[in-house]
Amino acid sequence: MVTGINPALAVQRLNLNPYSRNLNQNFGSISHDDHFESQNPERFNNAAIITKLAASNPKINAILKSVGAPFVLNMPDLEKLLQNHCTDVRNIALGISENLPFSLQAKVNTKALSDAAYLHDIGKAFIPPEILNKNGKLNAYETKVMHKHSELGYELLKNTNLDKTTLNLIRNHHQNAKKSGYPFVNNDFRADLNLQILSMADKYSALTEKRVYKEPLTPKEALTIIYTDVKEGKLHPFVFKALVNYVSEQTSLAAQSA
Repeated sequence: MVTGINPALAVQRLNLNPYSRNLNQNFGSISHDDHFESQNPERFNNAAIITKLAASNPKINAILKSVGAPFVLNMPDLEKLLQNHCTDVRNIALGISENLPFSLQAKVNTKALSDAAYLHDIGKAFIPPEILNKNGKLNAYETKVMHKHSELGYELLKNTNLDKTTLNLIRNHHQNAKKSGYPFVNNDFRADLNLQILSMADKYSALTEKRVYKEPLTPKEALTIIYTDVKEGKLHPFVFKALVNYVSEQTSLAAQSA
């Protein structure tokens, strides 16, 4: 086991805007719209866009109706999630991928992983605030509603220009190699490398965050819990080792800057 890991990771927003409008001067107009904005997952942090997407897919309302939840958009909590937890998950997921053996790094779909990490909880925009922010353990009904967020996120985004890999990562980020998570998956489902990275990054971030119903765990405590998933066959040891290495790097950087 890993020992000697100290403070929680610092959350740092990524700035991934390589696009310049000056490209049009040299190569002509690429499209009528700004190409970067059309590819940037942060464009979905917009109430008008989400409302339009939700209105165009009746399955979203059907999912909510199936669990007796109202069709209401909760933008304030979504904005907090995207700016904090989801950005943290994206940083951790990319850090894990960079610490994999080179043979496995080649199998990572970096774009899909990055976009899915940022958007994995977008379905929580439709989870009632009294459930999302409950100061205590969720009851059976509340858990059932909460567990719909990954399907809701998938349905919200499935008719956008996001690719299938990204969409499936969003839908299945609470699944694992044992198929014991949610939502339901068929027998041919496989928790590939990208999904294992995303689900582990999400879990590590959640464990080390302070939330209304809990205090943050230390990195060592979080890693101990996640190691249980390795022992149960839900997570590949190489993916876990990459997380350990990433956390160690962040701890060293934090100590140097202290």
